[in-house]
Amino acid sequence: MFKQILNFLKTFRHSSGYFKWLMSYTKPYVPSLSLMMILSLASSGITVLSAVITQQLIDNATVGISIRNNIILYIAIILIMQLMSALSSILTVIIFEKFSFGVRKQVFDKILRSCYHDVSNYHSGDLITRLTSDTSNVAEGISTVIPQIITLIFEFMLTFIVLLQYDSTLALLALLIAPVSAMASMWLSRKLKYLQIKVQESESNYRSFMQESISNILIIKSFCTETYSADRLEELRNERLQWIMKRNNVSVIASTTMSLGFQGGYILALSWGALRLSAKAITYGTLSVFLTLVNRIQAPVLGLSQTIPRIIKVLASAGRIIEIQNLPLETRLEQTVTPHNVGVQIEDLFFGYQNDDLLFDNASATIQPGEFVAIVGASGIGKTTLVRLMLSFMNQYVGNITFFNDLGEQVPTNANARSFMSYVPQGNTLFSGTIAYNLQMGKKDATEDEMWEALTAVSADGFVRDLPKGIHTRIGERGYGLSEGQAQRVSIARALIKKAPFLILDEATSSLDEKTELAVLDGIRHYSYQPTCLLITHRRSVLAYCDREIIIEDKKILETVIK
Repeated sequence: MFKQILNFLKTFRHSSGYFKWLMSYTKPYVPSLSLMMILSLASSGITVLSAVITQQLIDNATVGISIRNNIILYIAIILIMQLMSALSSILTVIIFEKFSFGVRKQVFDKILRSCYHDVSNYHSGDLITRLTSDTSNVAEGISTVIPQIITLIFEFMLTFIVLLQYDSTLALLALLIAPVSAMASMWLSRKLKYLQIKVQESESNYRSFMQESISNILIIKSFCTETYSADRLEELRNERLQWIMKRNNVSVIASTTMSLGFQGGYILALSWGALRLSAKAITYGTLSVFLTLVNRIQAPVLGLSQTIPRIIKVLASAGRIIEIQNLPLETRLEQTVTPHNVGVQIEDLFFGYQNDDLLFDNASATIQPGEFVAIVGASGIGKTTLVRLMLSFMNQYVGNITFFNDLGEQVPTNANARSFMSYVPQGNTLFSGTIAYNLQMGKKDATEDEMWEALTAVSADGFVRDLPKGIHTRIGERGYGLSEGQAQRVSIARALIKKAPFLILDEATSSLDEKTELAVLDGIRHYSYQPTCLLITHRRSVLAYCDREIIIEDKKILETVIK
């Protein structure tokens, strides 16, 4: 038992930070929670009052006194209790929805503003689980579990005081239930927290697999792995079910044991009351309220013990959310440069991924404002990595990456530097929605004229005009409804419409035929503004449109002037 107490105290100390975090998020909802608590506490008080009224009703009926007023008062109490229950239920739903969205929004915002490298360590399915299931668990704890605990404690204390007036011996015996419940809670807490974390982890694996399978459904179909994928999903479901059953079994065994103990206590109270009644020491009405109060004093203790699994569920989910909240934010400097004719200087760059050799070893290069530069090299040599370092998606490097303009202003790369940069990554990066919506991701207030200008520059205006609703045509996830080449051109148009002075195209024309690719590059070079452009490509035919070529070789950056 001493070991269990130590384990409980250790768990509580570890969870105290979770409680502080929960309380900090609860502050905006204190007024609503307070009103809900008042309703709950009043309901508990009225419940005890109803037991006293029942006693008076029975005693009056026994001696022939009119019970009309007692019945009217009892009916009024029932109606009041129903009204308060309805109001409390409405408040619970409102608080749950507002709180869960509040936490979800802050976690979502933290994911968006945290370092790309750190966020990428989590599977997207796991992040979705934390944003949905875990935030819902925490919201339930604030809107339901914590108010319920406070109400049960109040109900226990109030019932004990009233019962003390009727029979002090039984009241003190009922009070002994609390230490038994505390011991059971100590035993439960550590075990349930471990099992709850396992349940949430298995939920993340389950969702992650479904998400990846749907995203890569063409691969599943092309390799004829539909049956394998369905069987794998069932395996993950069974694994999750296994952890859920283990958690529930522990909870059910503990609750059943305590419930049987309380039933034994009720039988003892019934026997004691019957003896007191046979000795004419109490009335029938007193016996009725006596048994009701004994049941009421046991119910809060049993309720408190049954909330232990829910508390652990809340704390486990809070821990998973706090883990995301503790991710380091991106570096954002107030200092910036005038967004006009921007270049970049890379000096003495050292970088390698964790547990890997260096990709860059004392590498240096300079891209002058207004230059059109191609960067080439074998796959895996570090082309995309260099771009991510320039965009400050990753900052675990040694050296200097500095942006400058022709006014002599300069600023180290940081998250705010993206305000004067446009980026088109590899692959299909379109959102579901209209083409106009996708273009406005580059510039929120873009006019239709600006959209058509950008689409024309990348030779996309022709096929967009042929669509049923032009730029207002809806497309599916990842640009479903467009070909890969069409989707790439819309992505480039989205980058152009921002009119940023520094443009990065990372294999952004890989799905285009050579003729269309050259037309797109020509359109960029003759666009209404002239950005500095860094183009990652495998095709040497595009070099005809470039001022210089940068080659990554032997962990160095070699610069070549194109004749």
